[in-house]
Amino acid sequence: MIPWSLPFLLGFAVPKCLSDHAMVVQVKYCSENSKRLIHFSTCEVYGKTVGSFLPKDHPLRKEPEFFVLKEDASPCIFGSIEKQRWSYACAKQLIERLIYAEGAENGLEFTIVRPFNWIGPRMDFIPGIDGPSEGVPRVLACFSNNLLRREPLKLVDGGQSQRTFVYIKDAIEAVLLMIENPARANGHIFNVGNPNNEVTVKQLAEIMTEVYSKVSGEPPLDIPTIDVSSKEFYGEGYDDSDKRIPDMTIINKQLGWNPKTSLWDLLDSTLTYQHRTYAEAIRRAMAKPVASS
Repeated sequence: MIPWSLPFLLGFAVPKCLSDHAMVVQVKYCSENSKRLIHFSTCEVYGKTVGSFLPKDHPLRKEPEFFVLKEDASPCIFGSIEKQRWSYACAKQLIERLIYAEGAENGLEFTIVRPFNWIGPRMDFIPGIDGPSEGVPRVLACFSNNLLRREPLKLVDGGQSQRTFVYIKDAIEAVLLMIENPARANGHIFNVGNPNNEVTVKQLAEIMTEVYSKVSGEPPLDIPTIDVSSKEFYGEGYDDSDKRIPDMTIINKQLGWNPKTSLWDLLDSTLTYQHRTYAEAIRRAMAKPVASS
């Protein structure tokens, strides 16, 4: 049951809300009953960077204005309709536009949060253990699953995409500041990420392998990673952003928030938890004999 007596509502919307009107009802209710809405969106709404449309060797691709993502300035650029990977991002952007329009036209008090890879213990499921075996989870869960099973980490298209990662405790501090400072947060969209923790996916795999070896006491595999094509890993219709680096100017100015935790430290905390929680269960699962057909 939703606690309507609260002065604010935290909205964790998923694309399905566009079909069953749950998000529309939620937004309208908040607007009509003077409830403040804090909506969790995604950094996926930015889509592709402007720089990704330039030749790979073009010098402007290295200029921040061509890839750093700003809440109030960066365009939201998606791929073609055939690239179904953008359906999620498109749905989330439509929800943001609904909220923003309700604020502009009817005075809805809102804050929109754009998370950039929030990472930490209990944030991701391990396929086949506490989550579905089918489907593809986030990159951290994919790599963690490989490490726990002592399998090579799969790098999609060589793992050249660049991402940033922020510790969940740092992110929660940012959300608490939004809740506690409505006058400074209302009407704003906030990137919540850590640009200091910027790595390629390949570099992430290398660091995770090193951290997990320390945590588990197990030596790394002789061949720790393998390359797979995006078509093989995700199927038809996949597309991606080359970089996803947040600008932190607005959240720092409005709320004084800056992330604190390094990539090594957040991975150490996360992989320690995952090894302690899942290693034995995975060993037992892998030891079970496979039923013959």
